[in-house]
Amino acid sequence: MPAAKIVVQAAGSSLRREASGDSRGEFRLDDLLPGSYRLRVEGPGFAEASAEVDVVVSSVSEIIVTMKPPSIQQTVNVQGSASSITRQSIDTASAVHQAIITAHDLETIPLAARSFANIAYLAPGTEPLEPSDPTKARITAVSTGGSSGLNNEISVDGGDNSDDWIGGFLQNFSPDAIQEFAMRTAQEDADTGGTTAASVVVTTKHGTNEWHGSGAFYGRAAALNARFPIDNPAPDPKQPFSRQNYVGTLGGPIVKERLWFFSSLEYVHENSSIAYSPSSQAEFNALAQLAREGLISTPVGAVNSIEVPSSVPVPFRDYLAMARLDWAPSPSSQWFVRAAVDNYLTRNALVQQAALPSTGATSHDNYMSLVLGNQYVFGPNWVGSFVFNASGLHLTATRNANLGFALAFPFTSTLSTISGVETFGDNQFFTPITAFPVLRNQEKYQIRYDLSHAQERQAPRWGVNFIHEPVLSGALAATAEYVYSPPQDPSFYLSSPGELAAILSCNPNDPRNQPPNSPCPFSTFTPAGDGSFGQNVQRLGIYAQDSWRVTPHLTINYGLRYDTTFGLFIASGHQQSANPALAGNGIVSGIPHDYRKAFAPRLGVAYGLGSGSTVLRGGAGLYFNDLAQNGWVQAFTAVNNFNIQNASGPPALIDAHYHTPYAWHTTAGIQHAFNANWILSADYTLETGMHGYRRYDFPNVSVFRTDNRSSYNALALHLQGNVAERLSLVANYTLASARTWGCQIGELFDYVNGVCDPLNAFAQGDYGPSGEDVRHRLVLAGTVRAAAGFDLTFLSQAETARPITLTTPVGNRAVINGVKSTLDQFRGRPYIQTDLRVSRSIKFRERWSLTPFIEFFNLFNRNNPGNNYVGDISALPIPVNDLGNVTALCPDPRCSVPVTSGKQLLVAAGALGDFFGPGTTVGIPFAAQIGLKLTF
Repeated sequence: MPAAKIVVQAAGSSLRREASGDSRGEFRLDDLLPGSYRLRVEGPGFAEASAEVDVVVSSVSEIIVTMKPPSIQQTVNVQGSASSITRQSIDTASAVHQAIITAHDLETIPLAARSFANIAYLAPGTEPLEPSDPTKARITAVSTGGSSGLNNEISVDGGDNSDDWIGGFLQNFSPDAIQEFAMRTAQEDADTGGTTAASVVVTTKHGTNEWHGSGAFYGRAAALNARFPIDNPAPDPKQPFSRQNYVGTLGGPIVKERLWFFSSLEYVHENSSIAYSPSSQAEFNALAQLAREGLISTPVGAVNSIEVPSSVPVPFRDYLAMARLDWAPSPSSQWFVRAAVDNYLTRNALVQQAALPSTGATSHDNYMSLVLGNQYVFGPNWVGSFVFNASGLHLTATRNANLGFALAFPFTSTLSTISGVETFGDNQFFTPITAFPVLRNQEKYQIRYDLSHAQERQAPRWGVNFIHEPVLSGALAATAEYVYSPPQDPSFYLSSPGELAAILSCNPNDPRNQPPNSPCPFSTFTPAGDGSFGQNVQRLGIYAQDSWRVTPHLTINYGLRYDTTFGLFIASGHQQSANPALAGNGIVSGIPHDYRKAFAPRLGVAYGLGSGSTVLRGGAGLYFNDLAQNGWVQAFTAVNNFNIQNASGPPALIDAHYHTPYAWHTTAGIQHAFNANWILSADYTLETGMHGYRRYDFPNVSVFRTDNRSSYNALALHLQGNVAERLSLVANYTLASARTWGCQIGELFDYVNGVCDPLNAFAQGDYGPSGEDVRHRLVLAGTVRAAAGFDLTFLSQAETARPITLTTPVGNRAVINGVKSTLDQFRGRPYIQTDLRVSRSIKFRERWSLTPFIEFFNLFNRNNPGNNYVGDISALPIPVNDLGNVTALCPDPRCSVPVTSGKQLLVAAGALGDFFGPGTTVGIPFAAQIGLKLTF
């Protein structure tokens, strides 16, 4: 019906939007803020139709309105409700692969460590991952597309929340401050950049005309935790642990219909600990005996006693605060300003299960962000959205010991050791993967403007996003340090003390002991220098996008995006031409420049069959992402020293032929609504990665290049259902394959992929699965409304084993029975975990409720090591007969156990996610949490 009048009124505020039906009777209202709305439709000669409609973030909802004669009152029938991920309507207008996580989901689904990103695992195509940056505690990493999750783009209230140093989430938020978020795993529209895989769009809660708020307490204790048999078996004392979360929110009107506020505060008081396994304690005691015998003596100093505790306390304190003001000066204009902080302190950070407390540090992080936004309706068809974002980060990491040296024994290093390899002594903040800073400072300012125009059959959008980062800086540890890496564990040297004395007495700083002579093969010396790095980077993105409704059943979304950077390769004011390693290195002869050809076309098609209960969708697009500074930090610090010897390691350069990494997404799928309660979808994704990061270690220089290639294939099935208001559930199954090139670690779009032979970078055996290559993954989540008002909410995950590469100190990958193993050839143990929440709400007065609850994590107490295994075969608890060619295990002097399969060399070293000690979010042993929440 042409010319019908459509009016939407936001619940609890004065925000109002109007539109008119076009010649086909269709209407479109773009850029509505997420929330509840009252929809009214009026037409001459017909009765008014009205309904309550929920609008969710990053989605287009289609509503069919049937007008009836004036004598019949009409209520619009909206397909589905967006109050939960289990009740999302069918999408008839988009090819984006996404799932919407609502405030209801965040409140009811059990969240270990209360990390809101943990619930992103409900989206098809995601999987749990250990946090990949020790400078960001308790922020869950989310793997998508078989990657490490560092290549995902994150925004909160339109403000950029991506970490431009290492990637992934930057600032953490309390789950109680979040209204909802969209986890988009593939095929984003042209308005999204800075990703080669997924993007996360978060919106925070806001005030309304009604006063509302909550208060909650969450408590955990050692008595509610199971032992972890690898680290803390009986009869050792049970590992100490306690955590309390105190949460409060309050929102309401300052001036009704005009000005509202919302605020939240969460305080985390955690006293956790690292428990040492019997094997670690045995080696620590051997090391302590060597110290008592005066054998821990180096050219820089000696230690005569070493304390060996049974566990190490790791106290953690965190404040998460947010305040938001919303102002509607007129029905056509709405402003908001939101400020948030995250301030935490961790003592004994970075201590791992096989390292003594001296290797830890005190980590103190301060994050803040301020977002100012305005949405202005210029007329019935024009809407403009403005965002200004300012954010800052200040991190300090002060190590526990300053001895001037460190001892790194094989048993300390595991497959995924990314918090350091030292057993005792100074933490070098340098790992087999990368160097982590002891200081980080980041200032980011963003201006974004989007303009949309809804016209007959089309809805074009244009936008520009400019990010200015005048401070992207920090420092690596830059004091003079000696590192001694004996090839055997301390217990070996109890019977061969002379060998250890020879290693520790060798001075690699002596010119006579430096290349080409190098009589100190197990010792390294890093001279004092300037470990600082600094950048002043600008990022520009512009796009044009259109949603063309060709017919009532066919919608085509097409667009073009362009991104570029300015100053990406300027380090502390210097170009790479200032790097002394450039002269005469014989490998790199020029300097890299900002890439100027990142044009990214996007195309998506959605076609509805019949009455719209079935939708076919597909698309293709190009996605660029250049976040990699942490990978080539050594090249940045080199320009500060103006000499080959620098505090960040060997000379390092960035290849002159830099190309921003990109991925090509190709998708196809079908979605069918059996009825209002059951929806099934199947989606196929192919992501082809080009110009990924790799490190080439030549004899005289390390070179960072963008020449890697990767692929990700996945078929994802998604089912959501609701049964008679008693059961709501979602079920996801993903069949996937992720493969890439690497030496000892395989990652998609990450900086950790090395090259075994720099003269043969694509050698046989260097191509294999990524570390997050999970072939089969099943997720089941939902709520059972039981008798007597009890609700049982569960989240179950099951996946096949993750890949593992076995390494050796006398080469790169292990050789077994004369055959060199390949990249990520082996697999660990399948991951299975079920979390459960039992609650019952007690309602009193009109809008008040009190909900006691208990939550169980890893309900069946399954050991879930993921791919956290002993990676270096020299560190296996049962030694091998020959590190250069393993043919037997040696439980006795005869080496009597033949090795017929590499699986005999797989030894779990912890749980998935425990690399940074306690408090992580996945893979933990059984734990229970009790709590109480009051809402009004």
